[in-house]
Amino acid sequence: MLLFTGLGLALLLSELDQTVFATALPTVVGELRGVQDMLWVNTAYILTGTVVLPVYGRLSDLVGRRPLLLAALGVFLLGSVVGGLAPDMATLIAARAIQGLGGGGLIILVQAVVADAVPARERAPYLSAIGAVFAVAAVAGPVLGGWLTEGIGWRWAFWLNLPLGALAVLAVLLLLPEPARHRVRVPLDVAGFTALSTGVTAVVLLASWAGTRYVWDSPVVLGLAALAVAAVVAFLFAERRAAEPLVPLGLFRDRTFTTAVVAGLLMAVAMFGTVGYLPTYLQMVTGLGPTAAGMAMLTLIAGLALCTVGSAQLVRRTGRYRVLTLTGTLLTAAALALLATLTPSTPLWQTGTYLFLLGAGIGCAWEVLVVVVQNASPPDLVGTATAANSFFREIGVCLGSAVVGALFTARLVLPAQATALTPEATRALPPELRAAVASAYDAALTPVFAVLVPVVLLATVALLALREQPLATTVAPGPDGDARPAGYRDPAADPVGGADQEGAGGTSGSGGSVSAR
Repeated sequence: MLLFTGLGLALLLSELDQTVFATALPTVVGELRGVQDMLWVNTAYILTGTVVLPVYGRLSDLVGRRPLLLAALGVFLLGSVVGGLAPDMATLIAARAIQGLGGGGLIILVQAVVADAVPARERAPYLSAIGAVFAVAAVAGPVLGGWLTEGIGWRWAFWLNLPLGALAVLAVLLLLPEPARHRVRVPLDVAGFTALSTGVTAVVLLASWAGTRYVWDSPVVLGLAALAVAAVVAFLFAERRAAEPLVPLGLFRDRTFTTAVVAGLLMAVAMFGTVGYLPTYLQMVTGLGPTAAGMAMLTLIAGLALCTVGSAQLVRRTGRYRVLTLTGTLLTAAALALLATLTPSTPLWQTGTYLFLLGAGIGCAWEVLVVVVQNASPPDLVGTATAANSFFREIGVCLGSAVVGALFTARLVLPAQATALTPEATRALPPELRAAVASAYDAALTPVFAVLVPVVLLATVALLALREQPLATTVAPGPDGDARPAGYRDPAADPVGGADQEGAGGTSGSGGSVSAR
């Protein structure tokens, strides 16, 4: 429990800083006069975090989790200092990019340590506890962001990371054991990383600019599309030749692994494209203050927490997960369809009901899909497989945030008298002008929710092909002489678990040990 407390604190650091800007964002872009660059405050964080995910995952399988966790925390705190001192939007966006380089590692490494320590059959409750950190961050972040914005200032969203980060570093040093390892030279997959970085950047820029800043047949858009395709081809070629590939292509031969990854990507597009802009909608359309908007998001978190815990217990007791994932995607699609019907006159209780349904759908499927991916992966590649899953999810987050942000800002046509508006300034406008601003924000965002419905339904179709494999009941042992992770069960004392080490398709169904690879 001490170990998971330390891991939860490290994860809370990155997740809290991501959600705290949900309610602070309108004020930040108003003060720094950067509404046209609003989407990059979150997209920069997500983009850099996505690029480094496979690097963290593969290196952690080879050299250990703890040194990479400490490095990720250090980079994240550096970005926090830069953000706290940012004088303009360009510096703020750069700070968020630096934070992403560290935050991406925290997310994947925490999940990998859970896989090290807990058998797949028992893992869902632990991952739901980690998911509770997301829920706490999602609850506390918008509320904290609103409180800071209305009080001592939004820059404290960065400064508060420093004491939290110091506690997280101390927890990792004291609570996360690092067994003795065989030190080996790890060849860095430079070609794969370069191609990956280029492709992800091209895709995000394409999603952000196509049809908004540039027309679809412009040289910039066509060039980005060609660059993205070329980068994907180069990445596949590099991974086939690399001694230690960032993403071993053999993982995708398993249908269960591939199906779960694709579904997670599509869910991420819809989920983060929606959640990232809902607090802005609540402030600018319904007239709520930053703190009140954060409190209104509690209904979504309630649905998320309830169904995350409930689905984890069902998986633990029954070992079955396919119905849960299908239920989650269908509930999410229904919630998005309802959110698309919102108007400035919609009662707040009705909006809260739709948000609860959205949280319930996400809670049924999100963490369960992580268990599916880890269970379908060989034990010595559990960190790499978890990173690959998180990487494609973050691609979905990038696409969701970028596409929804681009469509939102492109469709947002404010009255000529309403420029550089903060929520507080909007509430001080004359009633007629305030109503015009609310209508503009409503007309810009709600149709985008409807566009996301078929994306989630496509995830449902993909999950129909999901093959339900038995969940392992032990963790994989490391080489003799290595320390065992917390929660490790000796196969000699658990003959049933030993028989369950191999899942369908010939792949191990458990997470890897923390020992040397």
